[in-house]
Formats: sequence, structure tokens, C-alpha cells
Amino acid sequence: MFQILVVDDDPAVQILLKRMLERQGYRVMVANDGEEGIAKAVSCCPALIICDWIMPGLNGIEVCKQVKANPNLSTTFFILLTSLDSVADRVKGLDAGADDFITKPIEQNELQARVRAGLRLHQVSRDLQLQKQILESELSEAAEYVKSLLPPPMMQPLKINFRFIPSRQLGGDCLDYYWLDPDYLAIYLLDTAGHGLRAALPSISVLNLLRSHALKGLNYYQPSDVLRALNDTFQMNYQNDKYFTIWYGVYNRVKRQLTYASAGHPPAILISKQSSKTNAVKRLRTPGMPVGMFPHVKYVDGICHIEESSCLYIFSDGAYEITQSDGTVWTLDAFIQVLIDLEHRFDNNLDSILNYINSLNSKDAIDDDLSIIQIQFD
Repeated sequence: MFQILVVDDDPAVQILLKRMLERQGYRVMVANDGEEGIAKAVSCCPALIICDWIMPGLNGIEVCKQVKANPNLSTTFFILLTSLDSVADRVKGLDAGADDFITKPIEQNELQARVRAGLRLHQVSRDLQLQKQILESELSEAAEYVKSLLPPPMMQPLKINFRFIPSRQLGGDCLDYYWLDPDYLAIYLLDTAGHGLRAALPSISVLNLLRSHALKGLNYYQPSDVLRALNDTFQMNYQNDKYFTIWYGVYNRVKRQLTYASAGHPPAILISKQSSKTNAVKRLRTPGMPVGMFPHVKYVDGICHIEESSCLYIFSDGAYEITQSDGTVWTLDAFIQVLIDLEHRFDNNLDSILNYINSLNSKDAIDDDLSIIQIQFD
């Protein structure tokens, strides 16, 4: 049974409305003024409120504003009871958040019809809110599952850390690193086009496929072969038009040699200290279209020797495609310069990098998924 709250300073109107509504099977509460009406609304969360516009103290407009500002009353249907009938008055009421109006003197059939319509909308809103809560809960569980798949930080024999920040609960970025054998370490980071669940699912599929070595006959030590196999497996015509960029590398810790290949992904940045004040910076990227965009794409390998005291950064484009307060978009070159500058500081950790990025961002949240891996070789 729906509960209705009547807010009116006129006892005669209270009695009239209470009787009319109770005859229809509704439970009815009454309040004598705006302050009492708000207090009862907060405590009982009625399905519908009928409130007089003109009252001493808080008037109907002010009551409506406070009710609509309360998240717990977001589905409550609010009807203003008024003798005012001008367009300007109705606009004022609608701007305050009123859902409907009943004009004095009250006509019983109209009252009943408007209350029935209001309660239907209340029920629809409540059902949608419940479904939204269920969906958000399921997305949160899915997001926790994705995070549980990511590798733990590594301290020996290399120091590897990362940050994984989806722009929504689920994102299209994914990353992993694991030993192919005691001497060879595979590292990759991919970025699926789009956001949300439709972008997350292909990312998880790639992670599970690579981690389980499910692509039989594939040389996982050869990055270009891995990208070719992924491109054959995830053609966008068969994968909901979702393609992804990826940077994939294999590090031989005995030879200190890094073999890598990329598919439309930003370059990995290798910073090697030449002295206490200077660094050598290399952009590690090879030509190749994003995975899934076109069939029969050729991918090639690059090879790089890792000097002592080197640091490698692998990241998605969300790390530098940041809209600044002046409306301009931050650039890859500027981001790389931040990485270089931080190498001279004791706090050259990922949190320092993210704090700098957040200081540039002109919005409350990031527009794109942001992932970054930091590998310190010595």
C-alpha cells in the first residue's frame, strides 16, 4: 500500500484530502507546515507528496526544493496544490522540481487521476533505481574480478610496479608481466577502443589467452609473432567491432636484452642514466596497425640493450591525453619530459607521476582509462 503525505496549513483541506485518498486505499499522513512536512518526508519516505504552495514559514516551493535535494526521496512524486494558475507560476514550480499541479478548488476525479499517474511514475522510478543499484553492484564485482587478475608488484630480480585506473568501474586497459622461464620475462599493456564492459571483455580475453598460453604453436618469446596471432584471433568483424593497441616485450635478464613489438600503441620510454645529471631517452615503438583492425598485418620486432640503472615506462594514451584548464590537450612529449624530470628525484614513483597528471586535469574525473607500468632494472 502506497503512503502519501499531505502538507497543508488548512485543517479543512487536510481532512478533505485525507478522506478522499483513504477511500482509494492509500495510507495518508498529514503535516501542518513546511518544516513538519520535510521532517515527516525524511522519516517515512512517502511515495507521493501533496503540498500547498502558499503556507507560513516554508512555502511549497521551498519544501519541494528540499525534498528533491534529498537522495532518499529521489523517487517521491511531488504535487503542488495551488490556486495560482498562470504559466509563470507553473514554470516556477517546475523549476523547483515539482512533478505535477492540482488547482484549487480540488476536484475529486482529477485528484484521483493525478495521484494514480504520480504513483505509477514513482513505481517506475523506484524499479529503475533498483535495477541501477543491481547493475552497479554487478559492475563493482566485475571490476574487482578484473583487478584480481592483474599481477602483484615484483621486487626481485627486477622492481616492477603499476597503476591501473579505469575511467569508469570497468575499462579497456589491461596489463600483465610473468616469467616465460627463469631468464625471460614477458611484459605487455593493451588498450581496447572504448570504455566500460564492452571494452573490458576483450581485454580480459587477451590476458587469459596469453597467460594460459592457449595459442598453440606460438612462440611467446617473439613479440611480433604474438601480435600476429592476436590479430588473427581478434579480428574486429567477429569481436563486436572492438580493436586494441598493445605494446609487448620480452626481456632476457642474462643478456640484458629487450625484444619488443607494438601495434598502434604509444611508445614505451626507456630512460638510462648517463650521469647524475643527464639521461639517455629512447622511445621503443615498432610500426604496426592496432590488433583486429585489418587482417594479415605485418608486425616487426625491435631490440634494445638495457643499460645499468635503466627505467622503462609502458603506458596507455590516457596517461597524457589530458584536457588542461586552458582547454588544450597535454602532449606525449610533455609527459615524457615529466618522466625524465622525475628520474632525478628520490620520489620517482608512480604516485608522483599520477599526482602531476591529476594537477593538470581540468575535470573531476579522467576521460580515458589510465594505465602505466614502471620497470626499474637495477
